[in-house]
Amino acid sequence: MTDPLDFSGKLVLVIGGSGGIGNGIAQGFRARGAEVHVTGTRPDAGDYLEAEDSDFTGLTYHQLDVKQRGAVNDLPSVIGKVDILVLSQGVIRYGRKEFEREGWDEVIDVNLNSVADCARAFYPALADDGGSLIVISSVAAFRSTLGTPAYAASKAGAAGLVKTLGEAWARDGIRVNGIAPGFVPTKLTSITTEHPERRESALKSIPLRRMGTPEDMAGAALFLASPLSSYMTGQTLIVDGGLTLS
Repeated sequence: MTDPLDFSGKLVLVIGGSGGIGNGIAQGFRARGAEVHVTGTRPDAGDYLEAEDSDFTGLTYHQLDVKQRGAVNDLPSVIGKVDILVLSQGVIRYGRKEFEREGWDEVIDVNLNSVADCARAFYPALADDGGSLIVISSVAAFRSTLGTPAYAASKAGAAGLVKTLGEAWARDGIRVNGIAPGFVPTKLTSITTEHPERRESALKSIPLRRMGTPEDMAGAALFLASPLSSYMTGQTLIVDGGLTLS
């Protein structure tokens, strides 16, 4: 019997796969036999060696700054065939910076505009052989995030983009789905996860009483890219330990 979670012979590209959730997803696909490429903003993978949440074992690294308009357009010709594209780039700006135009624009540009840019750039490669596109958003897409309006708006936009591309690209054999993580200890959430009182408060709001992990998100990504979800498109899975249930 064929293992539906065997990705041998598949090429996976994780934009924003240099750390955190993206890196965990990349390693999840690698462990299942895929050839995995990741991108990050630094010139070389070695520049991330001191980052505790980065593991480049078995991965091919490419430098890409999605804030630079058009930068992603050259990547499809470098990588070639792509069976699964995971868009995991993201930024957040605390200290009420997102209420100012500069902070707002920066967050929207990375979390929403660049997601559309990357999807557009790799559309031909994905359509070539019925590929899968997975967009990582956040539970912020479905609830208020006091103090970070651009983050919430951008993630809601990303979830909306999943719905629309899921319908628009179905005729081309591309399945488009998403994952909305809850609290996962990463650089973006360190303001909460590395602060004892805030962390404890967050844990009390999660029915499963634990933070998520990049491996939890990798499990959802493997499912969405596999034949097990072959009748799904345009959906965003909430993977949050029950955080948004109340």
